[in-house]
Amino acid sequence: MDPRAARIDTLRILGTVAVLAGLATSLLTAAADTSRAEPYLVAALLVLTGVGLRIEAAVRER
Repeated sequence: MDPRAARIDTLRILGTVAVLAGLATSLLTAAADTSRAEPYLVAALLVLTGVGLRIEAAVRER
């Protein structure tokens, strides 16, 4: 595997992990029935970061 393809795969994997971590945080926070907004903010930032990394991987792949 060439280095460029390895970087793209790494970005895609990190993006997927960030999205899944954000969704898991959101689900666990909803299940805990907390009224604080901080966990949802962290979850939203994780999801946005993950989506951004996945978009960057797609752009680099072109």
